[in-house]
Amino acid sequence: MILHQGGEFAWLTAWFPALGLVYVTTGLLAWVRRPSSRLGLLLVVAGGFALLAEVVAVDAPVPVAVGMIVGTVILAVIVQLLLSFPTGRLHTRTERLVVLAGYLVCLPLQAPLYLYAAGNPLSLADRPDLADAGLQVQRIAGALVVIATAALLIERMRQARPEQRRVLVPLSVYGIFALLVVPVSSALEQSVFDGDPVPRTILQLVSLGFVPIVFVVAASRGGFDRTSDLAELGVWLGSDESGRPELRAALATTLGDPSVQVLFRVQGEEALVDDRGIPVLVAAGANGRGTVDVELGGRVVGAIAYDAMLFDRPEEIREAGRIVAIALDRQRLTVELRASRARIAATADGERRRIARDLHDGLQARLVLLAVQAAGDNDRETLRAGIRSAIVELRELVDGVMPAQLTERGLAAAIEDLRDRLPLPIVLHVAGLDQRLRLDVESAAYFVVSEAISNALKHAGPAALTVSLARTGGLLALEVADDGAGGARARSGGGIRGMADRVEALGGELHVDSVPGRGTRVRAVIPSAA
Repeated sequence: MILHQGGEFAWLTAWFPALGLVYVTTGLLAWVRRPSSRLGLLLVVAGGFALLAEVVAVDAPVPVAVGMIVGTVILAVIVQLLLSFPTGRLHTRTERLVVLAGYLVCLPLQAPLYLYAAGNPLSLADRPDLADAGLQVQRIAGALVVIATAALLIERMRQARPEQRRVLVPLSVYGIFALLVVPVSSALEQSVFDGDPVPRTILQLVSLGFVPIVFVVAASRGGFDRTSDLAELGVWLGSDESGRPELRAALATTLGDPSVQVLFRVQGEEALVDDRGIPVLVAAGANGRGTVDVELGGRVVGAIAYDAMLFDRPEEIREAGRIVAIALDRQRLTVELRASRARIAATADGERRRIARDLHDGLQARLVLLAVQAAGDNDRETLRAGIRSAIVELRELVDGVMPAQLTERGLAAAIEDLRDRLPLPIVLHVAGLDQRLRLDVESAAYFVVSEAISNALKHAGPAALTVSLARTGGLLALEVADDGAGGARARSGGGIRGMADRVEALGGELHVDSVPGRGTRVRAVIPSAA
C-alpha cells in the first residue's frame, strides 16, 4: 500500500494527486482518440482510484476510510490493463479469473490492514498481529496473481508477431515491475532504506506514474494500433445497422487504406464482382494491388483488394476479412439478388425486342405482302396459303411467349407437346402432376426444360434426352439429362444463368452437372405450394 506522509514530508504528499491526474489525463486523451477501445477508460478508472486513495491524507473520517479501502485497487487495474492490452477487453476465461483475483486481493484482502490497525475510523480493534497476518496473506495472494499474470503474458508474447513482441516484452516487464514495486518496496523499507519512507515513496510514485504513458505509447506501436482498429471493426459489426457506415468505408477507415475494394463471389460469375454486380478483374501484384479471399464456413464469399504498398504482409487484411465475413456474405446475397434482378430485367427486355423484331420482320411483312396480293389479281388459293402461313407464324410467335398448351392444359401437356415437335427421341417421366400448379411455377419449369433441351441440341450433340417431372409435397423437382458432349459452364448472360435466375426468383435451386464426354444433367427444385 502507498503510505502517505505528513509533517516534515508534506511536500512529498502534495505529489500524490499528480499520480491520479496523470492516469486520468492520459486515459481521457486515449479515450477521445479511440472511443471504442476500453484502454483509455481503464486508465481513467485507475486514475480515479488513485485520487480516491489520496484522500486518506485528508483529516476527516469518511475520506480516510475511503482512501484506506481503495488504497491498492490501482494495482488490480494495472493487471487488467496488462491482460487486456491493447483493446481493453479480456478474451479468455483465465484472463477474467486472474483479473477478478487481482481485485479480490486489493479489496477484501485489504480489510485486515484497516480493521485491526489503530488510528483509523474503520478500526474494530487494535490487533497488530491480525493486521500483520492479513498483510502476509495479501502479499502471498498478490504474488500468485502476479505470477499468473506473467505466465499469461509470456504465452501471449510467444504467439505474437515479431514486431508486436518487440513492444510486448518491454511493456510486460515494466508492468510486472510496477506491480511489484509497491509491496516489495514497502516490505524492504527497513532493511534497504533504513526506515526512511522518502526513497520508497518516490520509487512508488515514479514507477506507477509512468504506467499510463508506457501503455499509450505501446498501443501505437508494433501493429497494435491496427489491432485496436480491428477491434473497433468488431464494434462496428455490433452497432445499429441503420446508423453505421457501409462495409467498404468501415474497412477503409480501419485499415487506413482509402483504396480498399470489397468484392463478392456470386453464382454464375467466374470473376469477382463489385457491389453493383459488375465483374472486376484484380490480378495480385498488378498495379501494386493485393487481394485476400474472405471465407465463411470453408467457402470463399468474397475478397478484399488493397494497396500492397501499405502492408508488408496480408495478415491484417485476413484478420479484417475474418471479422467482417458474415457482414460481407450478407451484402454478397444482396448483390447477388440485385444482379439476378438486373439479368431477369435484361432478359425480359431482350425477349420483348425479339418479339418486336419477329413481328416487324416476319408477320408484319407477310401481312403487308398479303394486302398487296389482295389488291392485285392473285387468285384466292394463293391468298389462302398466305393467310395460313401467317396464322402458323403467329401461333409460333405466341407459343414462344407462352405456349397455349401450358396455359390451357398445364405443364405436363406442354412438355409432351414440346417433345412431339422435336426431331430427337426424348424419354419423359411425369409423376404427381395430376393437378395444375401455379402459373409462375409452370412457366419457370417449362422455361428450364425448354432451355436445357435447346442448349443440348445447340452445343452437346446428344443422341437422346430424358426429362423427369415429379411433384412431392410442396416441391416440384425436374431434371433434364442428355448423353452429349458435356462440359457446360455457367456464364454471365448465358442460358444456364438465365435458368438459375428464373428458379431462384421463386425460391428454388438449380444445379448443373456437366462432365466433358459424359453428358449434362440439369436439376431444379421449385417450391410449388399454392
